This record gives sequence, C-alpha cells and structure tokens, in this order.
Amino acid sequence: MEKRHFTYQEIHRLARDIAFKVQASGFEPDVIVAIGSGGFIPARILRTYLGKPILAVGIAFYDLNDRPTDYPRKVQWIEEAEQHLAGRRILLVDEVDDSRITLEYCTRELLKHKPSALAVAVLHDKRKEKRGAFPAEVGPVFVGQELDDVWIVYPWDAKDIDEHDRLAEGK
Repeated sequence: MEKRHFTYQEIHRLARDIAFKVQASGFEPDVIVAIGSGGFIPARILRTYLGKPILAVGIAFYDLNDRPTDYPRKVQWIEEAEQHLAGRRILLVDEVDDSRITLEYCTRELLKHKPSALAVAVLHDKRKEKRGAFPAEVGPVFVGQELDDVWIVYPWDAKDIDEHDRLAEGK
C-alpha cells in the first residue's frame, strides 16, 4: 500500500484550515474533544485558533493482548461527562476518517450526554467506502484534506523525525 508522510508543518496548516472552516460555518464549539492518540495534536492546534478547552477520550481497536477487535472500546473516557458536555456544542477531533468506526462510536457515546450540537473535524478523510456512519444528529463534518486510500504516516509516529521529513519531501 502506498504511504504518504506528512510533516508537522503540513499538519499545522491543515488544522488551521479546519479552524477557518469551523469559524466560517457559524458552528461555535464550547469544547473540543480529542480522540487519543491521533486527535491530540490536531485538537491542540485547533485550540490555538478557536480558543476552546480540550477534553480527551481514549479508544482502542485492540484487546488487552494486542489482538485486533472488530469494534472499538473505551480506554479512557471523560469523567463527569454530564457536567462538561450536556447542553454544550462539541467539536470531536481525530486525525483520520478511515473506516469511520471510531468516529461513529465516539459520536454515539457523546450524544448520550445530550450536547446541544456535535460536529466532527478530521485532518484527513480517505475516499473509500466507510463501515461506520454518523448519527443523523452529527454535523457539520470538517475535513482538512481528502485522500485516496493510502497509508498515512504522521510525524508524531516517527522515531527519526529528520528521516520522516525527508520521506515527506519525497527524498
């Protein structure tokens, strides 16, 4: 499968562009919810532009023996969620919409806390058939960039950031 490497600068620009899209849409979040671990850095960059607090959730597609599972499970969830989310406008953030299973799971869980609105932001949306679906109450969805179904390599996964950047530049 083809790999695409992205630099921190590219990620920052995509998150900035998403923030501008959010502002232009009229959707004004009260809180940003980052899906860990991929949503942490994009959420933090969005906070710079939107000035909203960040809450985090941890989701895993692996069991306790590191075997893949069919559906995600909670690893970490927001404590006292009703106080933080009920009646609030939430912007849920992740790095990529691949199968949409994680995003569907998180949106359904967040909707249980009765937010006044729930939008989603992703750096990348892969152009492919999705296994999951957003509940009707979710929207808008903000996308930094659409991509074909490639293997995305983010800089926060790099052990050698200089090599990663060389690969991102095509060298």
